[in-house]
Amino acid sequence: MRILSLIFVFSLMLVSGYSQDFPHGDDFEIDCELCHNPEGWGFDKANFTFDHNTAKFALVGQHTQIDCRLCHKSLVFTQAIPECASCHQDMHYQTVGLDCARCHTPKSWLVENVTDIHQMGRFPLVGAHYAADCSQCHPSASLLRFEPLGIECIDCHQEDYQATTNPNHVQSNFSTNCIDCHSIDAFSWSSSGFNHDFFPLTQGHSISDCSQCHPGNDFSTASPECISCHQSDYNSTSNPSHTAANIPTDCILCHTTEPGWKPAEFRQHDAQYFPIYSGQHNGEWSNCIDCHTNSGNYSLFSCIDCHEHNQTDMNDKHQGIGGYSWNSIACLECHPTGDGDGGLNHSATNFELTGAHLSMPTCFDCHQGNYTNTPTDCASCHTPDYEQTSNPNHNAIGISNICETCHTTMPDWIPAGMPTHNDYYVLEGAHVSLANDCALCHDGNYNNSPSDCYGCHSTDYNQTIDPPHQSAQFPVNCEVCHTQTVWEPSSFDHDGQYFPIYSGRHSGEWDQCSDCHDNAGNYASFTCLTCHLSGQTNADHSEVADYAYNSIACLQCHPNGTND
Repeated sequence: MRILSLIFVFSLMLVSGYSQDFPHGDDFEIDCELCHNPEGWGFDKANFTFDHNTAKFALVGQHTQIDCRLCHKSLVFTQAIPECASCHQDMHYQTVGLDCARCHTPKSWLVENVTDIHQMGRFPLVGAHYAADCSQCHPSASLLRFEPLGIECIDCHQEDYQATTNPNHVQSNFSTNCIDCHSIDAFSWSSSGFNHDFFPLTQGHSISDCSQCHPGNDFSTASPECISCHQSDYNSTSNPSHTAANIPTDCILCHTTEPGWKPAEFRQHDAQYFPIYSGQHNGEWSNCIDCHTNSGNYSLFSCIDCHEHNQTDMNDKHQGIGGYSWNSIACLECHPTGDGDGGLNHSATNFELTGAHLSMPTCFDCHQGNYTNTPTDCASCHTPDYEQTSNPNHNAIGISNICETCHTTMPDWIPAGMPTHNDYYVLEGAHVSLANDCALCHDGNYNNSPSDCYGCHSTDYNQTIDPPHQSAQFPVNCEVCHTQTVWEPSSFDHDGQYFPIYSGRHSGEWDQCSDCHDNAGNYASFTCLTCHLSGQTNADHSEVADYAYNSIACLQCHPNGTND
């Protein structure tokens, strides 16, 4: 009987013409008996058997308790939009995006893990920030607006910086990058949280009285150079006399931070002057005065005081050597390393040995037995290095083979610069500040780095929500709207590419994008009908054939927004 009843009902529908005006839409394919019965079209929620969880939007949490009409405004159920924002007003005023599920669940609007959610953002909450109330950083009348904030300390702590008097940060011209001195993990600004890693206080510097280095609480003049605090120690040292011997004032060349200035070694004698800790003179002396016989002037030295007993032997060995002379200066010029098998003071030639050249095993490695026509340009010796370098490929991209343009003589060709970078990609605007940090753009690969903006800034493009570039299908050629200096202000050629809103009759007739784009998640959707009401518009088009009162029709007939 039930089947006969349904057949009867459907027959009545066909007779009555309902097939021409089916209330649930033409593509509705669900059996009527899941919601209706032969007794009438009325809907009894207690008896219907339709399983909503088989649809595109499963009912869980509080959604199981609401009336169907709250979501289905019309009987065409497919018109219901599954996004939260389609039913729920954005109480946060679009300050946190429209993806409600990032923070909320269908069970409740209460957010129990807001701190954990914050950890996934660009400013993880640590230290005192972990215990801070949201409204301390995101103040608003409703306490529901969470406007994006700057992530630099000074963005929130400008008043703390300006109000600090011990020391006075403003007068001392302290850095506004708070983490230079303070730890973000600390719970106070006190010295217990002070980060002095920029100048480690270890060994002899392990002091508790800041005034020893910062007299008068003046923290602006302290210098990390040793001599700035230890000039008196340098001047008063007599063994050896640093001032008389013109010893460098860069204390770390000989000393560590161990108390008492000991142990101390002047091993730069080997690299800069004469090898006494290595080579044939290693272990052949006991005190500085063995060679530096004038303790008041360490620029003076003597070779012949030790080699005096060999003068006759030395004279015999140097027979036929032009310019030979039995004096210490002559000894050093020909034997700059103390090697008795002959030598040359290369610094006296037009090719001074520096950097990696100082560590060449033998003279033959560069001269190949020819000491008269040895080239002095880098490429003559290093063309194989140039041709074999693959990152970047010097040959492929035409880098100059004048090596000193980018390199020094330091070992392993590093550090290296790229003063010709603008020949390949011009660094301007914000990119200028990245010129000395190649890894930020190249990440170690100098051959396949993209040269288009999107290649590096796809994340910025995808994460931008005001407006949402990705969902609105904005062009990925960033330079259309942005410059290399900053992302904002930016320009969008709305008039040239889409519809004139900065010129013509619509100029000045709108305030926000949402005035016309009523779906913030899809900027391809627009409406004309908010401003152009049906009464006047219908009257204006009373004699226009095929006129229809809808936004698509408006744009098709008035692509420039004019009435002509």
